[in-house]
Amino acid sequence: MRFRLHILYFIIGSMFLVASLFSGGCAQIGLPTGGVKDTIAPKLVKVNPALGSRNITSNKITFEFDEYIDLQELQQNLLISPLQKRNPSITANPKTITLKFRDTLLPNTTYTINFGKAVRDINEGNILNDLSYIFSTGSVIDSSTISGNVIIAETGNVDTTLLVMLYKNTIDSVVKKTKPNYIARVDKEGNFSFKNLPATRFKIYALKDGDGGKTYNSLSETFAFADKEISAANNESVNLYAYAEEKEKPKSSNLPSLKKELNKKLKVTTNLVSKQDLLEPIEISFNNPLKTIDSSKIYLVDTFFKKITGVKYSFDSTATKVFLNSKWIADMSLILIIDTAAVKDSVSNRLAKNDTIRFNTKRVEDYGKLILHFNNLDFSKNPVLQFVSGDNVKYAYPIITKDWSNNLFVPGEYEIRILYDADKDGKWTPGSYTKKSQPEIAVTLPQKLSVRADWENEREINF
Repeated sequence: MRFRLHILYFIIGSMFLVASLFSGGCAQIGLPTGGVKDTIAPKLVKVNPALGSRNITSNKITFEFDEYIDLQELQQNLLISPLQKRNPSITANPKTITLKFRDTLLPNTTYTINFGKAVRDINEGNILNDLSYIFSTGSVIDSSTISGNVIIAETGNVDTTLLVMLYKNTIDSVVKKTKPNYIARVDKEGNFSFKNLPATRFKIYALKDGDGGKTYNSLSETFAFADKEISAANNESVNLYAYAEEKEKPKSSNLPSLKKELNKKLKVTTNLVSKQDLLEPIEISFNNPLKTIDSSKIYLVDTFFKKITGVKYSFDSTATKVFLNSKWIADMSLILIIDTAAVKDSVSNRLAKNDTIRFNTKRVEDYGKLILHFNNLDFSKNPVLQFVSGDNVKYAYPIITKDWSNNLFVPGEYEIRILYDADKDGKWTPGSYTKKSQPEIAVTLPQKLSVRADWENEREINF
């Protein structure tokens, strides 16, 4: 009887096993779908005429690849040197690219074609980076070079959208009137390189070409120039410092400007939301432009209503703001009083009632203590220490010794810049191509500075 039970259990178990294999379990056993993702870029297998060919007369070049390819953002990526007056015609078939020049090729000239990041495989979009092709219409391939680096002078940072341009014509106005002979892009470190140049001298510039014209035609364009001509025969290297001489003006909406209607009642607000910053003024704002201001009717008192002396007043250009600045005492209770007779707007409205605002100043503990030690800093270049938050320079201090400290520093995260202030005006000054003056140069330190409240923050900075 026991033997028969074992046989029965074995049969039932086998039935469950077979059922599981042919139901949900079978999905776990089959071959995997899809396969390994393709991460390999296309390869150039043939080009006609061959790479490095000389005495070329044909205006047609054919590139063949090992897989189906696609061209993306060709206008932004393709660079042909010397620069063409008319763009060549380019067609892409499944595995080939055909380029036909529409300009007549110059005699005894080395040409370079660079596709940048335009060539990709059609399935996964893998990029064939910097596919380059060189040929000559003469008997030799030119081999001279010019290289260098471009940084943004105001920040010391890199802008990879800048183009570097070479001109054989060395007249100063050429960059404003004609397109360059040769163009190169900068990489993520700001470096650029021209290869296969003729052994001659060039004018060199960098440009953020907003309108695509390849000429420097607006003072708001980011631009750089070298002080002297550059010799390709000597394989020279040059550093360029880019700047915009003027800030870009906001685009006009072309709509007729409507005169802002005045509010029927004159009202006042302040920036006294929490505690008053020991380093900033009180900002008083009005909803209408003011015609008259009697600053003696806007004043500070302590809790015993004793008037605070030494308060300085300033006004903005819109006549809607008044600023009160004082040598604030830490952790002090104060009262701001704005009398109804203090102001009158342009239609003679006054405030409906006196405004009395009680507030406290911040404590010393609300700030951080900052100590910086500078090693190998060149003080002859008038260095200015700049603390940058976002895109704005929040604080700036001239540095005259290797040790700098501040006992009341606003907590936060900052970039640190050193501006070499040639004209000693405390701020960055752009260059001028007309005056042949280079911009002042700033250096942004790679590591950000985090300042904590009620904490001694100290750092050593090596140059």
